[in-house]
Amino acid sequence: MGSAALEILGLVLCLVGWVGLILACGLPMWQVTAFLDHNIVTAQTTWKGLWMSCVVQSTGHMQCKVYESVLALSAEVQAARALTVGAVLLALVALFVTLTGAQCTTCVAPGPVKARVALTGGALFALCGLLALVPLCWFANIVVREFYDPAVPVSQKYELGAALYIGWAASALLMCGGGLVCCGAWVCSGRPEFSFPVKYSAPRRPTANSEYDKKNYV
Repeated sequence: MGSAALEILGLVLCLVGWVGLILACGLPMWQVTAFLDHNIVTAQTTWKGLWMSCVVQSTGHMQCKVYESVLALSAEVQAARALTVGAVLLALVALFVTLTGAQCTTCVAPGPVKARVALTGGALFALCGLLALVPLCWFANIVVREFYDPAVPVSQKYELGAALYIGWAASALLMCGGGLVCCGAWVCSGRPEFSFPVKYSAPRRPTANSEYDKKNYV
């Protein structure tokens, strides 16, 4: 039961990380307006994401606009879109592969093949976490570099948004969950006694006079 518990725990972490990655991909808060010096009394806050930009007024009114042209976007935004969406889709594939090889399902007969399938699913989840880290760290590096660049006007300086932190947390959950799934599959393949127990009952053998042997009733 130890390896099965590891797989279930890892799968739960991966599911939470997958939802967090989808949330980070859709939120427009990848970078937010930095309030510096004389800009502290500004009447509006600007949010920028992968798909839209939003302006929040001091009165609470918010207006968002979806990016109309993909080719007009900067290279980092286009790359972040592709990598983040790719990580989300890969996580979906990893989910189906993990469920197929998990010990709590019966899609594949128990044995080395089932453990290898679960191991592949865990590795895919970990790969999703690493793939999602690339656009997150790349985007954060650009925001921080422009923030400390004296050539950039104060009104155009931004800070790290909440979506980046959500994405980092989701990536960590995906990598940790994928690692737990891999550990559970590895333990199961090497120590079968740690997997879900499967009980088999011996068939009853009829005797010569068409009566069941008494030892089958013991």
